[in-house]
Amino acid sequence: MSDESLIKLVNQDEFEALKKKESRLLVVDFYATWCGPCKMIAPKLQEMAKEFSDVMFLKVDVDEEEELAQSCGISAMPTFQLYKGGEKVGEITGANAEKLKELIAEKK
Repeated sequence: MSDESLIKLVNQDEFEALKKKESRLLVVDFYATWCGPCKMIAPKLQEMAKEFSDVMFLKVDVDEEEELAQSCGISAMPTFQLYKGGEKVGEITGANAEKLKELIAEKK
């Protein structure tokens, strides 16, 4: 599995389209380029993307996509939201890789 499974979203329309059509679990990483904890968890997220090849990982830069971050209720970074079948099924705020991994395993 290549690192291609980690996708950076371009806009809200793309996010909404993926949320509606994707049957796999979506893990959305809301991050900021200046956020230390976001940088710390990034390599662990790459590892999870390889481990959970049946899960789609997305990244959203909150500074680039302020509207999307606001509509998803993001107030701290990193925040990870999980979606399945168009519905939000989980959320974790903070760079807690173990907790995120457990939630992914539980929801996929």
